[in-house]
Amino acid sequence: MRAICAQAGVSIGLINHHFPEKEQLIAESYRELNRRLNEALMAALAAARGGARARLQAYFAATFSRPNLDPEVLSAWVVFWGLQRHSPSVHAVHAEAYSANIRLLRELLRDLAAESGRLRFSLRLAAIGLSAILDGLWLEYCLDPGTFRPAEAVALCESWVEGLMKG
Repeated sequence: MRAICAQAGVSIGLINHHFPEKEQLIAESYRELNRRLNEALMAALAAARGGARARLQAYFAATFSRPNLDPEVLSAWVVFWGLQRHSPSVHAVHAEAYSANIRLLRELLRDLAAESGRLRFSLRLAAIGLSAILDGLWLEYCLDPGTFRPAEAVALCESWVEGLMKG
C-alpha cells in the first residue's frame, strides 16, 4: 500500500479512508481499467459508419488494438483474471464486466440478425461463444504477440460471425 501511495502521490491515510481493505482497492482498480477499455470500445462503435456489421467489425478492430493490446494492460488484465477466483470483490467486478460484455455482444449480434432478416442461432449462446473466442485470442496474444497479427484476429472473428449467420 505504501508503494501505491507513493506512486499515486497520496497519503496512506487517504487510501485507507476510501479503501479500508487492499482487496477493495484492487477491485476498484479492475473496475477502472474495465471502464477505460469500454470507453474505447464504445467510441469505436459510435464512430462506425454503416449498419450492424460495421459496428461489429469496429468492435473487433477496437478489441485488437490499443489500448487493449498495450502490454501493461494485458499484464494487469491477466492478474485480475487470476485474482477473481480468490477475491469476492474482484470476482464481483469480473462478473459485472462479463455480464456487460455479453449484453453488448448479444445486442450487436441481434442487430446483425435483424439486419439480415434471419436469426438462426441462440443469441445467448452466440454471445458466450464469441466472447470465448475474443478472450482466447486476446489471451493468446498476451502470452505471445508473435502468434498472430491483430488484423488476423479480427478476420478470425469476422469469419466466425459469417459462419454463424449462414447457420
